[in-house]
Amino acid sequence: MSEWKLKRSWRQIKNQIRTKWSELTEDDLYYEEGKEIELVHRLEQKTGKSREDIVDYLNHLSFISDLKLRA
Repeated sequence: MSEWKLKRSWRQIKNQIRTKWSELTEDDLYYEEGKEIELVHRLEQKTGKSREDIVDYLNHLSFISDLKLRA
């Protein structure tokens, strides 16, 4: 399991994500510490982007530690 540490508030991060993908809802962007994989899966399904693209974007925007994905 990986752990992300936010550089700033989730609200700010969420607003930037919504700017990129305006079709995402509050439910799509629900984030709970320790459940980053679920967030990534939701974003994959809703945006059609690859897991790697989603994780790279989230790391670029908001996280100090990189998420290491497992199959």
